[in-house]
Amino acid sequence: MIPWETADQSPSRAEHELEFARIWKGTPKLVFSRTLEKVEGNARLVRDSAAEEVARLKEQPGKDLAVGGAGLASSLIKLGLVDEYRMFISPVVLGRGTPYFPPLDERINLALVETRTFGSRVVYVRYRRVQDGQ
Repeated sequence: MIPWETADQSPSRAEHELEFARIWKGTPKLVFSRTLEKVEGNARLVRDSAAEEVARLKEQPGKDLAVGGAGLASSLIKLGLVDEYRMFISPVVLGRGTPYFPPLDERINLALVETRTFGSRVVYVRYRRVQDGQ
């Protein structure tokens, strides 16, 4: 996170990197941690329940919430707090790592909203959660 906070101080950065840094700095962020003492930049440290904080934020008017990190995403998926899935799929099979999707007791139905393939062979897919009867 910190490199984007100071990207505008580096004259060697490409324009697209500087544009991303401006967006990054302007976007409020929550950091969920029980071990960190402080966070920097446009971020707020949350030590309490991530599920309660995300549920509270979803009730407020405003823009979308994005979740980074497979562990956090997995727990929010299991609690039914994820409405859309925006994934970048890289053409690499690792065979291990932190699972993004948790074991579920019930199926989650999705509707494809958008796809995009990049020159790097990375595929972006966006799915919206479909409630029963939709």
